[in-house]
Amino acid sequence: MGLVFADVELANAREDDLLPMTVHTLVDSGALHLCIPQHVATQLRLPVLDRREVTVANGETQTVDYVGPVRVRFANRQCLVGALVLGDQALLGAIPMEDMDLVISPSRRTVAVNPNNPNIAASLAMGFRTTHA
Repeated sequence: MGLVFADVELANAREDDLLPMTVHTLVDSGALHLCIPQHVATQLRLPVLDRREVTVANGETQTVDYVGPVRVRFANRQCLVGALVLGDQALLGAIPMEDMDLVISPSRRTVAVNPNNPNIAASLAMGFRTTHA
């Protein structure tokens, strides 16, 4: 499939007067969270909310800052999430992708708004009930 990248707008959800940043992010549906480098967290003045222990791609664990809230915008979608401060490349994981109802096109190596829901993000709020006959 190859690597997939997307330009997303990141902003501090609590400081409207602070300009957002457009960040070139690696898209990884196998990762869960939004991950941002320290310089992005610093520029957006994101406060540390917590510390998290994370397992990275090589299997090692690290304790990192968890910052936020971050407003993430892509196309006509947006969401609010926390972010792990980790590495030197921003990464868009499954949680913000699901929240914004985004899909990956492996053949085109792009991210897009779900074509089944082009105007409003759709989500599953509860599991399906099965009826017994």
